[in-house]
Amino acid sequence: MKNIQNIGLGLFLTGLAIFISLIFLGKYELTPKLFDEIISQKGIESELFINDLNENVVGKEFSSPFSFSSKITSAVKNANTIHEEKKEWHKKIWSKPHSFVYEIAKQAGTGVIKENKWLFWWLTFGLSILGALLYIIPNVIILGPPGIKNNGIYHKAATNRGWIGWSAFVFLVSFYLLLYFRPDYIVNWSYIVDPISLNLSGHLASQWFLYGFLYCTVMIVMAVRMYIKYRHNKYQILRTTSVLFFQIVFAFLIPEILVRFEKPWYDFKNAFPLDYDFFYSWNLNQLIDSGGLGLFILIWGIILTLVVVPIMVYFFGKRWYCSWVCGCGGLAETLGDPYRQLSDKSLNAWKLERWLVHGVLVFVLIMTGFTLYSYFSGAQMVIGIKTQTIQDIYGLLIGSFFAGVIGTGFYPIFGNRVWCRFGCPLAAYLGIVQRFKSRFRITTNGGQCISCGNCSTYCEQGIDVRAYAQKGENIIRASCVGCGICSAVCPRGVLKLENGPEEGRINPTDILLGNDVNLMDLVNRK
Repeated sequence: MKNIQNIGLGLFLTGLAIFISLIFLGKYELTPKLFDEIISQKGIESELFINDLNENVVGKEFSSPFSFSSKITSAVKNANTIHEEKKEWHKKIWSKPHSFVYEIAKQAGTGVIKENKWLFWWLTFGLSILGALLYIIPNVIILGPPGIKNNGIYHKAATNRGWIGWSAFVFLVSFYLLLYFRPDYIVNWSYIVDPISLNLSGHLASQWFLYGFLYCTVMIVMAVRMYIKYRHNKYQILRTTSVLFFQIVFAFLIPEILVRFEKPWYDFKNAFPLDYDFFYSWNLNQLIDSGGLGLFILIWGIILTLVVVPIMVYFFGKRWYCSWVCGCGGLAETLGDPYRQLSDKSLNAWKLERWLVHGVLVFVLIMTGFTLYSYFSGAQMVIGIKTQTIQDIYGLLIGSFFAGVIGTGFYPIFGNRVWCRFGCPLAAYLGIVQRFKSRFRITTNGGQCISCGNCSTYCEQGIDVRAYAQKGENIIRASCVGCGICSAVCPRGVLKLENGPEEGRINPTDILLGNDVNLMDLVNRK
């Protein structure tokens, strides 16, 4: 088995190394004909930009995306600076520089990668998927027992912030930084998924299609690990299947198919405020202009947020979304499962969590209020603050850095629910409803608890589950996502996830401490 695992690890690392190396390969040449087509497509009126590229880029061959990108980015910034000074707004290039360069590089790229897309798909995705499966399957079937204990996780470099964990951290953070801020450097990565994108949406792959495909691929591979590791627990099998289905079908396939029929790209499972740009003017205009389907999407988004979410949380807790539907939660539960024990359980972490996650919720609500006021009034400023400015700040700090770079990149260091726990505004909204008006709780049987600590160790939300279990106290926490892992790893069956009458959410501590509570009244309530 070890030999098979070593082969698998070798294949995975080979595929990953080739994938990374693609950044440095390929050639880029912007021909006069292609440049004229791009100018026409984009409606560019800046003579400064056109002349700069004609002089420094057009007709020349570049051997890396770095030199090619720097020339065009510099031309965009220089031209825009002069046009702003002269207030020639119609000549300014309004697209984000690096996204604009990505679109040009996508068309200007030449060389072996663009000409052999399927070959490089198999050399990257193919080898990595095969290698990961060869490593995972023997590890959990042959070497791992059905049912998880503290089985050496704190003695492994990959799961206890060792060199492997830090290497994974560097790779994930670097990937997200490139994805969000320098897509022009990863054009070669997008080439290898062009055939898949063409079959789904009819368009060449953008960096976001690349991300969506990679997201789903990683979830599928790591879901195999979940199926095997938690094969003794039906709840985990069903939960893993659910998040896979909603991510692959609702967040990836359906939106791409909608684009193929010239409809708005939309993830029907995303609720505001997680989908924070839902009420942006460009999105509202796009939906309204799209006719019946656009209006349905708009109405559905509002109903999902204001009606479906609170009703479902009342009956099932926030787990119905965070652990069964949400794509962020799905990645955390699959890719992030090896790191769940790294979640900080300290009191300071809990205090930080409460301030941050509710602060983000307040921020997005204020931003949305500004946005809607601007949309209906036509004003660009509210109480002296530009609406666009607050949108840009939120998009950069929360949408990019927190949700992406930190939210996923920090899995190997701070645990797998960094974003869900500290930053997700929808999780905060769900948590408020769950804490004060929900039938969901985790019940405990203190008499059976042996204080092994498995439950607390594996709680991804940093809850000290053992403290509740030792007292036989129901767990009713705003942060609990109902993943059920605490119950799955308990060797004594102490913990149980329940949806019961709201009046049944009584803490047994009241009885154990001898408070003025009538035991028969509690029994009758049950």
